[in-house]
Amino acid sequence: MKTSIIGYPRLGAQRELKFATEKYFRGKLTEGELLQSAANLRKIHWQTQKDSGLDFIPSNDFSFYDLLLDTAALFNIIPQQYSDLGLSDLETYFAMARGYQGKAGDVKALAMKKWFNTNYHYLVPEIDDNVEIKLVGTKPLDEYKEAKNLGIETKPVVIGPYTLLKLTRFTENKKSADVVKDLLTAYQTFIDKLDSLGVSWIQLDEPALIFDLTDEDKNFFFEIYKSLLTKKTNLKVLIQTYFGDIRDIYKELIELPIDAIGLDFLEGKKSLELLQKYGFASDKILFAGVINGKNIWKNNYKNTIELLKEISKYTEDIVINTSCSLLHVPYTLKNEKHLDAEYKKHFAFAEEKLEELSDLKAIISSSDPISHIKYKENIDIFKSVRITPNVDVQSKLKKLTDKDFTRLPVFAEREKIQKEEFKFPLLPTTTIGSFPQTDDVRINRAAFRKGELTETAYKNFNKEKIAECIALQENIGLDVLVHGEFERNDMVEYFGECLDGFLFTEKAWVISYGTRGVKPPIIWGDISRLKPITVEYSVYAQSITKQTVKGMLTGPITILNWSFPREDIPFKESSLQIAFAIREEVLDLEANGIRIIQIDEPALREKLPLRKTDWHSEYLDWAVPTFRLVHSGVKPKTQIHTHMCYSEFNDIIPDIDAMDADVISFEASRSDLTIIGALQAAGFKTEVGPGVYDIHSPRVPSITEIKTALSKMLEKLPKEKLWVNPDCGLKTRDNKETIPSLENLVKAAKNIRDNL
Repeated sequence: MKTSIIGYPRLGAQRELKFATEKYFRGKLTEGELLQSAANLRKIHWQTQKDSGLDFIPSNDFSFYDLLLDTAALFNIIPQQYSDLGLSDLETYFAMARGYQGKAGDVKALAMKKWFNTNYHYLVPEIDDNVEIKLVGTKPLDEYKEAKNLGIETKPVVIGPYTLLKLTRFTENKKSADVVKDLLTAYQTFIDKLDSLGVSWIQLDEPALIFDLTDEDKNFFFEIYKSLLTKKTNLKVLIQTYFGDIRDIYKELIELPIDAIGLDFLEGKKSLELLQKYGFASDKILFAGVINGKNIWKNNYKNTIELLKEISKYTEDIVINTSCSLLHVPYTLKNEKHLDAEYKKHFAFAEEKLEELSDLKAIISSSDPISHIKYKENIDIFKSVRITPNVDVQSKLKKLTDKDFTRLPVFAEREKIQKEEFKFPLLPTTTIGSFPQTDDVRINRAAFRKGELTETAYKNFNKEKIAECIALQENIGLDVLVHGEFERNDMVEYFGECLDGFLFTEKAWVISYGTRGVKPPIIWGDISRLKPITVEYSVYAQSITKQTVKGMLTGPITILNWSFPREDIPFKESSLQIAFAIREEVLDLEANGIRIIQIDEPALREKLPLRKTDWHSEYLDWAVPTFRLVHSGVKPKTQIHTHMCYSEFNDIIPDIDAMDADVISFEASRSDLTIIGALQAAGFKTEVGPGVYDIHSPRVPSITEIKTALSKMLEKLPKEKLWVNPDCGLKTRDNKETIPSLENLVKAAKNIRDNL
């Protein structure tokens, strides 16, 4: 058997891509220097894969911001507002990704959404009526030649036409049917160019096939590929799927005149069943996704070899593959200098997954697999019990009753009590929580972690920053304040450090979007609260102002979804363990005089099953009650907020309402406020703060822009239920953008308020 991966992490072992790109944004690196830095990184990544013995090495899996945006740019899917700026190709690309505000004009960024069920965000391509689809880019061709010049043969990776069209937003009159012919001509031209270069394989990623497909969807897919595959070339075509199974189209897909199909046998619950029921085409290669591309636990070779043996009953031509791109795991364990070897032996990051592929290939190719040294070493890891359960935690779970998930009195009664308690003006203004983490904040935290600062000095510095932040918010005129979160490295990692059952890494960064990396903690064992997490700083912030300060917490579903979860217990059990810990923190904040507590759940939608039939039975039926468990014990006058962002929430609005928070803020600015209509249609009872501007862009929104957004909201939402806030936390922004943006937000809200 040969080996393959779907894609490789592009960030770099030391986040080289992030630092180079952000230097370019600041004007400290030229475009040429940025491109050279990227080439250096690609060379390292390709060489690493070649040295591991990998047979199918991907190219064009590198991106400065997002692969779907790369594909759109390749085929000239660039809305007129960006092309009219008259910028260079790279500057236009970044304008679509981040927005642009300068001499050439002022445009917002494209919408950003979660990539299927991951914590990665993609840019939503847009097609307006002026877009002329054609092949204009050379990136995949250039990167193939770049690898070839290094002596490395690669398979170029491109998002397939079906997934591209399914994830694209049409902003005017044109629809998919109007552009598909031109798009297929562009793809065919691209394939011809690859063929002329002597490329052996192309990987067309079609993850959209794992959704529930209608007959119309299936017909559209086959129309695309029957048209695309009419011209015979020497180039072999692999249609690659991931994040689930393709039960709705499997039988027909294996009959297409293509050379290989990639299936996910881990998240694809029915992939093996489909193979057993319908078999596999004798003229095709099966790229079998059996190495987990989303989690960091060591592969169990015994289980995987048994799975591959079962697969081989139905086809002999198998390539051992990852379940998805390795983009979703950290780069290498080699940089984890402080993680004990007893822990590390259980993990595999991207480089180690290359080793696993090599091991499996060697074991299967040997005359006596179970005697192979790599097999024996792996079996030894799984022989012993990894953790000892926490008896107290297990006891709490067993004692849960329905009452623990129900807050009383009901929402309508609480709302009246809270209106009287807070007496906020119409359209109360606030932020989502974090304020810019400036260099001095990061330096202070790093010095404390290295032991160069005492705890007292560290905390005193943070309190000085909190005092500055409170004064700033008072001066701007915000109604509900936050302490700024200067003590937090990350909204999940910080909480994990105060909970028993977590492990932490030094360099295990994973891309969330663009240049933004996160370092997910690892859930190792049963979870409980070790100590108060946010109480001291929240109480201090409230003590220095007469205005209301929100306590800021991360919710259990987000902590679970933004960590590397355990694989030995159900997600539901892990989430309830975390919920108990955060519940203790909520009650502690309330007991210490914090009257508004925000429990953020930006990742609620993230693990929603990709098939609607599984939404409630496999996820929402326990995820929503888990959130309610966190806040069900607070008093009626305590106001519970939550926040959600960068996912499509329109179809689960009733479930979000059922979370029974008092106020929910949503990302809305990048999606053109489409959620407002869904809230209105669902009769949403919860008070709501749709984001009025995009914090992931460096541009500063004008007062008029924010007033326009608020006016649109008020057309569909009651003025008594509307809050005014940015669409996410401000941690990643600079003060030079944050302060004028918030000043404009407050001025816009007051102006609208005065006219109501």
